[in-house]
Amino acid sequence: MEQPISEFKTKRGMARIAAAFRNTWDGVAWAWRSEAAFRQEIMVIAVATVVALLLPVSGFQKLALVGVLVLVLIVEIINSAIEAIVDRISLERHPLSKVAKDMGSAAVALTLLLAVATWAVVLYTRYL
Repeated sequence: MEQPISEFKTKRGMARIAAAFRNTWDGVAWAWRSEAAFRQEIMVIAVATVVALLLPVSGFQKLALVGVLVLVLIVEIINSAIEAIVDRISLERHPLSKVAKDMGSAAVALTLLLAVATWAVVLYTRYL
């Protein structure tokens, strides 16, 4: 028996790539408009990226410093997606909704800790 195909999966070739780009842009735009944490992280990351690129460290270390910042944004967007799904299902308070949102928040916090640790190690090895 053939599985049903979502109407959202019917595009092929360049049309699929164009649709994926539009969807990506819509997701980033939504995060920017709706998520204060995302906007704050973008501002910090913009400055930190310039600093990372100007630091006298290896190319790999620059990649690590910028990459971990991008990872923070990725996890923040996934957290926002989890929150949107939970809210789509119901705005009613429910213990499992709280668990899902808290776990997304914990993922962001752990990623921020990883970013701080990465920056600390690179700066420590460079300057101390």
